[in-house]
Amino acid sequence: MTTDLLVALLTLVSLEVILGIDNVIFISILSDKLPQAERKKLRQTGMGLAMIMRLVLLTLISYIMKLENDLFTIADIDISGKDIILITGGLFLMYKSTKEIYLKTEHAGEEDDLVKTKAHTFKDLLLQILVLDIVFSIDSIVTAVGMVDNIWIMYAAVIISVGIMLMASGSISKFIHEHPSFKVLALCFLIVIGISLIAEGLDQHIPKAYIYFSMAFAFLVDVIQMKTAKKH
Repeated sequence: MTTDLLVALLTLVSLEVILGIDNVIFISILSDKLPQAERKKLRQTGMGLAMIMRLVLLTLISYIMKLENDLFTIADIDISGKDIILITGGLFLMYKSTKEIYLKTEHAGEEDDLVKTKAHTFKDLLLQILVLDIVFSIDSIVTAVGMVDNIWIMYAAVIISVGIMLMASGSISKFIHEHPSFKVLALCFLIVIGISLIAEGLDQHIPKAYIYFSMAFAFLVDVIQMKTAKKH
């Protein structure tokens, strides 16, 4: 392990964690639909599947890179296999987030009843997580390949980053569960991520820094508002 490889590993782990926050938030919100006893299991299984998915995709890296080859053109926009996956994932993320906001704001009582009656089964929620795992994993792997040439550094970065996110997922899930306003904020964040995925699929690149800065600012405003409400 040379200094250059160590720096590459730390950089890639940091990037993987940042890109994986979206996945952690999505899993945390979905796990909130299950009884308390099953939430941790769903989070661990979802994050475990994300790690396995990324490790498998790394072994199929040559095939993954072929997904960037253009398949057809629409209105002067070249569409590749990766673009189709990003657009599909973005639409799915927007649909789920919008639906969750609607349930949270218009049918809050009904949402609680659904949790109590276990209308949302473990398998159904896990399938939804798997769909987003595929989208986020492909985006993450392509980014990793563009940064590092050593495949073992990529393997190590994926395992370490997923381990970090797995440890943080419990705290994130608890925070979102205890503060409903932050749940709505997180859902709005996922809608923005969905839009960025669609834009990426249509060759319109939105810098991630803009998205994360905007959400950090919104989060800060919500924290200040919460502290002010407590004082009153």
